[in-house]
Amino acid sequence: MIENKNILFTIGQFAKLHKINKKTLMWYDEVDLFKPAVIKENRYRYYTYYQSPELETILMLRELNVSIEEIKTFINKRSAKNLKSIFEEKISELDKNIQHLNDIKKALTIQKENIVNLLNTDLSQISIVSKEEEYLMLLNMPNETTLEQEIKIVMEQADKYQIHRLGNALYGSVISVDNLYNNSFDSYEGVFIKSSELEKLNCCHIQPEGKYIRAFCKGAWDKIPQKYEQILRYAKLNGLKLIGYAYEIGVNDILINSMEDYITQIEIQVLDE
Repeated sequence: MIENKNILFTIGQFAKLHKINKKTLMWYDEVDLFKPAVIKENRYRYYTYYQSPELETILMLRELNVSIEEIKTFINKRSAKNLKSIFEEKISELDKNIQHLNDIKKALTIQKENIVNLLNTDLSQISIVSKEEEYLMLLNMPNETTLEQEIKIVMEQADKYQIHRLGNALYGSVISVDNLYNNSFDSYEGVFIKSSELEKLNCCHIQPEGKYIRAFCKGAWDKIPQKYEQILRYAKLNGLKLIGYAYEIGVNDILINSMEDYITQIEIQVLDE
């Protein structure tokens, strides 16, 4: 503890006391945020112990990303009410950032699980899996929509609803089971965006909870009709009735150099009797 509180500290001593770089103090002086108590004839800056609380307040607010101008305003009009207002704003920002990071963590966890499952899955096999409901944004696409137009529409919708990137948003295609039974394997209903952030919106299509046929198609998209024919045979052989939609999504697009290695996961709900 400092016994003589009237002592003058050099800029280096005062910076060391507060565990900051002395250039920070020089900058605060230049922008008229925090000035030395004394500037002697040799132009050396000196600070007093009594300035420490104000500097610590400034350092705390800077750590909260409060702007220099906002800090100046607060320092000139210090009050519990003004500090409370700053804290409320920053707590709200932190809550949003925490939620965003949690969304990213959730999405990355799902992506990691998908990769692990992919590594341990026999892609030639058709299986029955249980799924919880998932929120999707379903976008209708006219048959004449080009791939370029489709991607543009998806990106516009993702931007509109502030669905972030970093792997926490995927998109795929849907085709109705009626079209599958009619062998109309190219008659898609549209595309969907899949993201954990969609749970907060009111514009969602819900992929229902239940049992699903899951199959994988390796190669370019022109091989998917053959996979649907195989799925239909599997369902008929096992007495399964398909309902709703077939959901297609690429599961390894960030890992491949050629469409020959592209893997499409197909999920179709089956009637759970």
